[in-house]
Amino acid sequence: MKEGISFQDIGNKEAPVLIFIHGLGLNQYVWQWQLPAFKQKFRLICFDLWGHGLSADPFVEPSLSLFVDQLRDVMDGLAIAKATLVGFSLGGMIARRAAQDMPERIDRLILLNTAHKRTAEAQFAIEERVAQSEREGPDATVEAALLRWFTDPYRNHNPEKMDLVRRWVLGNKKSVYHRNYRVLATGLEEIIAPDPPITCPTMVLTADQDYGNGPEMSKAIAEEIEGSELVILTGLRHMALMEDPEAVNQPMLDFLARSALQGKER
Repeated sequence: MKEGISFQDIGNKEAPVLIFIHGLGLNQYVWQWQLPAFKQKFRLICFDLWGHGLSADPFVEPSLSLFVDQLRDVMDGLAIAKATLVGFSLGGMIARRAAQDMPERIDRLILLNTAHKRTAEAQFAIEERVAQSEREGPDATVEAALLRWFTDPYRNHNPEKMDLVRRWVLGNKKSVYHRNYRVLATGLEEIIAPDPPITCPTMVLTADQDYGNGPEMSKAIAEEIEGSELVILTGLRHMALMEDPEAVNQPMLDFLARSALQGKER
């Protein structure tokens, strides 16, 4: 494994592998509300993407392919032949790229709150945020992000959680953050209508109040992956995995159990 990749390897080492891929500006610890529910039945790998958390800065211009190469390096370094990918937001984009680039190594996909083709207005807005972050760094966009990511009652009643997420985002270097942000803004074209198609068992999940990665996007992703399952949570926003972990974890566990059973029947 390349130097400079920060990761965790926990859970049942003899069990099937789940690899968790976090979203933009976050880090491997965003999965702390998921890991306890899965560690008995799975081997769990979490890592910081290049330029995030405790991992090194990207050594070339960031792209979905660069992050897939990092994922491959993690798998090779830990002698993991095949894994289920759990990707959140940007991590879901990376997971879809991985399923196209190395399908023989991807067992299943769980895609959480991740994007499909944006409207022209939404695309303009995200590119403006990229430009703003290039000028001013992550602190220019973090407060607006918290408004988009959490429901108002949760945000108002959990200031310590807001401080935690704020610290994560502000921990990103100004010189790197906008380059990673640009992958989120411009990387979609290469994973829409995937060719060759994604064929592994897949669950797509989002929340009805996730205004940047909402139900219409998740439906479009699911329609492109034959046999995929679609879950729309109600009353939650982008960071449902943190705001209401059980609402996210249980559909994931159910999908993993069903798809494992179906795999045995094939």
